[in-house]
Amino acid sequence: MTDYPLLCEQLDALIRDVPHRTADLANASALLWQELEDLNWAGFYLLEGGTLVLGPFQGRPACIEIPLGRGVCGTAAARDETLLVPDVHQFPGHIACDCASRSEIVVPLRHEGRVVGVLDLDSPLPGRFTEADQAGLEAFARVLEQIF
Repeated sequence: MTDYPLLCEQLDALIRDVPHRTADLANASALLWQELEDLNWAGFYLLEGGTLVLGPFQGRPACIEIPLGRGVCGTAAARDETLLVPDVHQFPGHIACDCASRSEIVVPLRHEGRVVGVLDLDSPLPGRFTEADQAGLEAFARVLEQIF
């Protein structure tokens, strides 16, 4: 089981007083990749206009642009809510950037009350993410929002 409070402390130590957003996001994705089991993708999409654009990540090559409201990432950003999807094949409009992905969790990132991007984690295992993961990753996202 992941120690999310420790993970948040580690993230804070990595990004505190570092004025380079890309580097902060790269280290955040590396931290998640290192500490969470059974992932095949961990990274970020950042909102530019009405499109989520690929940011730093760990894993296989990914979709570069995702329109708001499309797929799990675009839907989470448009709704401004975390989406925990036990089986991506059952999610209407799922975008299969990696056909090995079976479950996904997407957490919006906010600045001044508006969505600026999303944290996206994929797993090759159905049902990989739990409500405990959701709470922990939402806390992780709140720490990360200090860079925006």
